[in-house]
Amino acid sequence: MQRRTLLTSAGYTTTWGALGLLVPAGKAQAEVADLNDAINKAGRQRMLSQRMGKAWLALAHKSDTPAARAVLEQSLALFERQLGELKAFAPSPAIRDTYVKLEGAWADHKATLMGTTPSRDGVAALLQADAKVLALAHQGTSQYEAALGKPVGHLVNVAGRQRMLSQRMAKFCLSAMLGVDTAAATTEIAKARDEFLKATELLRNAPQANARIRQELLLADGQWVFFDAALQRLGNASNTFRQVSEVFVSSENLLASMDRVTGMYAALGT
Repeated sequence: MQRRTLLTSAGYTTTWGALGLLVPAGKAQAEVADLNDAINKAGRQRMLSQRMGKAWLALAHKSDTPAARAVLEQSLALFERQLGELKAFAPSPAIRDTYVKLEGAWADHKATLMGTTPSRDGVAALLQADAKVLALAHQGTSQYEAALGKPVGHLVNVAGRQRMLSQRMAKFCLSAMLGVDTAAATTEIAKARDEFLKATELLRNAPQANARIRQELLLADGQWVFFDAALQRLGNASNTFRQVSEVFVSSENLLASMDRVTGMYAALGT
């Protein structure tokens, strides 16, 4: 895969093929391939809802502006494309109805993301809008998992949720640094952190975890150390610009690892 530098700031660099990593090479991406692929893509919608918020908040901080804008624009385009794919693939009226509702929630969220200048004043509206999108995206993922009805589907869902949690923690860290409902943001970070660590152990110890998956989880452990350290500095950093950059970049690197893990689990069912 051709790779390029996506983010460089305050001495921190991550290299991965932008959203190319999120769309595995060698697969036709114009439609959903099967139910495992549907669970992967539906779960990715959860992550993108939080990743777009993270990028918007980075712009509100006026930090990593070119990279944050690229992440926002690319994530928006991927969310819209996958939304159409998942709605078209829906194997039941109930799943299709979820994605019809998600279209409406997404329209409101997109207006918030693209129709307002990123600033502290718009954070509350952003968080309300992305919460609705996240809830429906999670509902769709769970419905696709149930439609598959196999243990591997649950593992794809759990692995995919790790991607979302990485972006959710980063999002709330950046909102707290803007002074928006800091206590609630801190609580959400702690909750997501606990869920992330428990899910990592579940994925590591699953009978389906092969050597490649365990190796990738070890790499993710290394990325987690850097990301968690950046989160732990919330409220204690003297250089806000540097802290925003650390949170942004380390969350992107952790996302990259967890996306690979999710893809590996999804491939087990093909």
